[in-house]
Amino acid sequence: MSTNTDSWGSRVGLILAMAGNAVGLGNFLRFPVQAVQNGGGAFIIPYLVCFLLMGIPLLWMEWGMGRFGGAKGHHSTPFILDTMNKRRIWKYIGVFGIFTNIAVASYYCYIESWTMSYVYHSIIGTFRGMDQAQVADFFVTYTTIGKSTTGIPYEAVVFYILCLLLNTWILSKGLGGVEKVAKIGVPMLLIFGAFLAIRGLTLGESGASAEHPDANAWDGFNFLWTPQFDSLSNPKVWLAAAGQIFFTLSVGMGTVHCYASYLKMKDDVALNAVTSGFTNEFVEVVLGSMIVIPIAAGYLGMDWVRENAGFGMAFQTMPFLFEKWGVILATFAGVFWFGLLFFAGITSSLAMGTPWVGFLQDEFDWKQRSAAWSFGLIILIFGLPTVLFFNYGVFDEYDYWGGTVSLVIFALIEAILFSWIFGIKRGWETVTAGADLKIPIFFKFVMKYITPALLLFVFVGSLITPRIIKVVDIRTNGENHSEVIEFLESSGFEKKRETGNEIRFSLSANQFSQNFASVVAFENQLGSEFGMDDKTLQISDYQNWSGEFNSLISGNGWQMDNSAILAQLMNSGINAKIKAATDPDEIKQLKLTRNYSNLARGLLSTLFLGIAVLVYIAYRRRMKLAQA
Repeated sequence: MSTNTDSWGSRVGLILAMAGNAVGLGNFLRFPVQAVQNGGGAFIIPYLVCFLLMGIPLLWMEWGMGRFGGAKGHHSTPFILDTMNKRRIWKYIGVFGIFTNIAVASYYCYIESWTMSYVYHSIIGTFRGMDQAQVADFFVTYTTIGKSTTGIPYEAVVFYILCLLLNTWILSKGLGGVEKVAKIGVPMLLIFGAFLAIRGLTLGESGASAEHPDANAWDGFNFLWTPQFDSLSNPKVWLAAAGQIFFTLSVGMGTVHCYASYLKMKDDVALNAVTSGFTNEFVEVVLGSMIVIPIAAGYLGMDWVRENAGFGMAFQTMPFLFEKWGVILATFAGVFWFGLLFFAGITSSLAMGTPWVGFLQDEFDWKQRSAAWSFGLIILIFGLPTVLFFNYGVFDEYDYWGGTVSLVIFALIEAILFSWIFGIKRGWETVTAGADLKIPIFFKFVMKYITPALLLFVFVGSLITPRIIKVVDIRTNGENHSEVIEFLESSGFEKKRETGNEIRFSLSANQFSQNFASVVAFENQLGSEFGMDDKTLQISDYQNWSGEFNSLISGNGWQMDNSAILAQLMNSGINAKIKAATDPDEIKQLKLTRNYSNLARGLLSTLFLGIAVLVYIAYRRRMKLAQA
């Protein structure tokens, strides 16, 4: 007999919890960066179209599926999907809805612990008097486990465990605990966000300096909100916009199904889904666009932002900018900014624990507290490698397989199940039953045809989009290499960053192979035509790992010079993540990265198979109980 008798205390609590699930670190860290990297205003139009044609329909589907399964006593995706079609395969497709949450929570709680740590450091004034480079180095030191910024041994591990304990303790209180955190966390998030947004709005040109005389916060706003209609023909922008919808709405994870499974069949899902979705969009599009980019542009200029926009800006740049506001305001700004990120993070990470807890309660009669603490233990086991080996690719592997690939696969399959196998007629009735909102009939067509097509586009796009990037670093040494720059730009290279006397360009591998016969020929051309040598030019090759690469670095290949290594890689088409070098320390780092990346994949595979085995055991247990 299931011990799962939990329920939502109020509609407001449910909506805030759902909004908190969706509103996460991606709203404030990923969205602005994606916008900058995809042309600012050029990104907004595809983003909003994808929100309406993919995001909202997916929310309706997942809310409807969750409520449908919950009415039959199921609170996790394996058996929620099983209620929609009795083919055994759906139980195992539903494993994605538990696996994804554990995989993502394992590294997401680590990012969350950064925000907790940075609140502490903002209060004690750690960043006071630091220049930009020192603030950036602080983050590097923090994530280098053997070093400490406070004197606390293994500081990053300590904050990670504290963050995980807090998450687990709240989760052990059931939906009531999650609801209380949402009722506090979401309003606090909005208050903190409003404070920083107002500062971004009022900064103007006041942050300009002799080093950055053209700095103007309004350049950041103009860049983000000036529509560029030519973007509508750029598949890259559409793919980035569609991908952001996954991250921002937390669809394809199984958390929405789980939360909605605690509703009654007469409860509304249509209006609730729209309300939580638009709350998330307000936070992301309005508040998210008013903080990082305008404030950074207000002090460093929009050109700097274009070249340096990245996830690390929140931790490696913002504390330095806050210090320009004076001691008292800088402290408040640091607490508000990292407190905002913490509340955004914890309301999402709590949601990630509910599918596992619901599964254990439904299938193995576990109590809420025991199920919650088992989740904490699993996250500790699978998450510690992301902390201890952060600089060796484990974090990135978890994010790619758990936070990207798994989401897209599950969302695509569940959309097909809902619209084509369960049937759009029954699906539409499931979503609209008891609805306080009359959904336009047009969305019935959207949910059956357009949403699955968009999901297929994202899935295929993620497969064919090269993850490999050729990076050319030119160290100018005070010399003017304008001809080299012109040559690279005319060859299709994109200027990524200019820092001091170094200019970085990048080019996707397929473009590189079209323009140059080999890396050697390209390097020779730069050397013969422009007189560059290995002191002013470095070519790096960043790609995915593969077995061929493993055999290469274990042999004598690393004894060759950079050109020969790169030529061998290029000619054999090896998929590997490699920075060409002959330095022994760098070779050691590469081998460790290879080993730990393999470890990460092994852990994730073990996790997925382990959950699948538990689902099978649960199924056999149900069969025995039914026969008894």
